[in-house]
Amino acid sequence: MSVETHDTSADTTPSPRPRRFDMRRALHNPALFFVIRRLITSFFVLLGATFLMYMLVVWSGDPRQNFESYPANIREGKIRAVTEALHLDQNVIVRYFNWLRGAAGCFVPGVSCDLGKSIDNTPVTGILGNAITTTLRLVLLALALAVILGVVVGILSALRQYSAFDYTITFSSFLLFSLPIFWVAVLLKEFGAIKFNNWLENPSIPIWVSVILGLIIGLLLAAVIGGTSRRRWLVVGVTLVVIIAITQYLSAVSWFARPALGPGLILVFSLLVALASTALVSGLKARPVLSSTIITALVGVICGVALQPVLKNPAVGFLVILGIIAIVVSGAIGWFVGGAEYRSQAVRASIFTGIGTGLFILLDKVLVNFHRFSEKKYGRPIPTVGDSTPNFHGNIWQHFLDVSTSLLLPTIALILISFASYTRYTRASMLEVMNQDYIRTARAKGLTERTVVMRHAFRNALIPLTTVVAYDFAAVIGGAVITENVFGWKGMGTLFIQGLNAVNPNVVMAFFLVTGTAAVLFNLVADLLYTALDPRIRLQ
Repeated sequence: MSVETHDTSADTTPSPRPRRFDMRRALHNPALFFVIRRLITSFFVLLGATFLMYMLVVWSGDPRQNFESYPANIREGKIRAVTEALHLDQNVIVRYFNWLRGAAGCFVPGVSCDLGKSIDNTPVTGILGNAITTTLRLVLLALALAVILGVVVGILSALRQYSAFDYTITFSSFLLFSLPIFWVAVLLKEFGAIKFNNWLENPSIPIWVSVILGLIIGLLLAAVIGGTSRRRWLVVGVTLVVIIAITQYLSAVSWFARPALGPGLILVFSLLVALASTALVSGLKARPVLSSTIITALVGVICGVALQPVLKNPAVGFLVILGIIAIVVSGAIGWFVGGAEYRSQAVRASIFTGIGTGLFILLDKVLVNFHRFSEKKYGRPIPTVGDSTPNFHGNIWQHFLDVSTSLLLPTIALILISFASYTRYTRASMLEVMNQDYIRTARAKGLTERTVVMRHAFRNALIPLTTVVAYDFAAVIGGAVITENVFGWKGMGTLFIQGLNAVNPNVVMAFFLVTGTAAVLFNLVADLLYTALDPRIRLQ
């Protein structure tokens, strides 16, 4: 019996070589070529802008004039120190290139960033770092909330065109847009801080306040829901009764003095998030998706009750790990419960529900610590000035309350102004998109209105808004000057004004370097987002 063998040594088929990086092919990539070209152009734009700005600041005055009124024995020493710190004995061109060499280190890894010194011989990098941190804490949250609220309300206004809701939002937007920011900030300090702190000494809600609040909320809900007149008045009536009952009950049990959610309210709110997530992602008729979100809400509430002992004063890293675990578990519930047909939708809706449930659990811990926090602030929990309380001691939740209450009023002031413009931009863009031919084609194919709005219209309506948000974000990096002054925040805007008044060139140039770089980068990001939102747009 013979056995046929195969000679592997005769197999001369070459093994595939690993693909090497081809620089020419990479440069032919339109997106990469576009980014490189824009970065090169932006470099020369920033170079010319910094040179012009430096000359304007230097020619605006002499920083040594600030010490002319000092006594003679002090004046000479101050002038000599300023001359040495700012190198005023050198030619202005030489001073600019010395500054440029130090500023280049801010963009080159491994090279120290040196933006010079201030008039008082303080390194500008330290001053700038504190100012940027303060400004970002103030404007990032305000801008994010303004965009979210503006987009949601703008879409609803476009879908309810020429309705009572649309007219109300239009009137409110123009009213808020025309209000001076300093006047809004002063009103918030008076009624949002001083009057509210006084009310917290003996918190109670009169019945007439509950009635007015119920009518306002009821009319807004009726305008959003729409329908026949009978349906709208039914919504107003039910909302009025519910608001009166809730507010009067909370007032009777002194909830505002010692607020908390508790497992019951957390469960109710989590189930509402489950319903909203299902309706937004797939519609309530998709039973597997609805089941996965409800299970996620129940599991989240049970875990929240079980974790109460370890949530009394946890570390930030521990909370981050819990958040990651919550997202993974929520996605797993959607994966197994959603089934093959609705799996992707169930995963997304379950993750939204899990995040919402986790936020309500954390909110409950914050509210539980509010009474103790108020006592440490001597019954004045809402501050009128400053970004935090000096030398404040407390657990993680009380420190969060200290920072968030300081952010509350300036954030509301910025939101009210920005919300108006984002609402109008979104409404106009959405109305333009809804009249396009592909929207009529999508409806003719039998797609649901939710699918038409969210998958087809909403994505394209975001393109004009992307430009506005990118430019606004780059602008707010420069600081909200008026808001910072009213609320006593030492951010980028205050830094810029003080630098101009003192003829402090290095401080002004540091401000300009940050804002100019932010404007260039976010303009680039906006162009790249166009291709992600609309595949018809190509980067050439």
